[in-house]
Amino acid sequence: MVYGVSFGGKHSFRDWKLLLNERPKITPPSPKTIYIDIPGGDGRLDLTESLSGDVKYETRSMEFIFITTAARKKWPVLYSEILDYLHGQEMMIILDEDTEHYYFGRVFVNEWKSSEKYSTIVVDAEVEPYKMEMFSSLENWEWDSFNFETGVIREYSELRVDGTLDFTVIGSRKKVIPRFIVHSDDGSGLQVAYNGNTYSIPDGTTQVVNIAINSGTSVLTFTGNGTVSIDYRGGRL
Repeated sequence: MVYGVSFGGKHSFRDWKLLLNERPKITPPSPKTIYIDIPGGDGRLDLTESLSGDVKYETRSMEFIFITTAARKKWPVLYSEILDYLHGQEMMIILDEDTEHYYFGRVFVNEWKSSEKYSTIVVDAEVEPYKMEMFSSLENWEWDSFNFETGVIREYSELRVDGTLDFTVIGSRKKVIPRFIVHSDDGSGLQVAYNGNTYSIPDGTTQVVNIAINSGTSVLTFTGNGTVSIDYRGGRL
């Protein structure tokens, strides 16, 4: 199997006959740290998590080095085609070796070098810190790409609430505020309890800013009569 990279709707090998010369370089995102000096005291005051309760990150960089297998006479046309499609564009990036997730950011063609026998192209990207789950909890899974060892099956669509429903959401590293899609029987909406607080969620689509799903398991308790769908897409570093 030839491993490659999907940029938007194009695949590096299937569409452009580009071979990865080495493994993709993916830098870890730098934490956004906040330190305040303590005059006359030891050390510094760490306020990194004070505003959001979680560590926030800068964007991360990716680098892909490809060798083209196309005939030499096609190199100029291929180069222009790749530039037209990629250079400066914002898109999803999916690695063949990690098809459960995608990166999202801006792509740049960094360098193109040609010798007598082959041509090398370097593609860079500046992407969001988290790689996101390929499918949200309300989208259909593709079982061919599902990893039975690490994957999470999320069946969060049209959950029936008749009085009370306790529902467990399996969170990922990225803190996510899910969307609730409610259809109550009498039009009055539902209520949801989370971490000791109760919130009203009307019919339609709603986000509750105080309901942010962390890694691990989170229990949501719904009360009322109707259905609720939880639109959640996890992300990890």
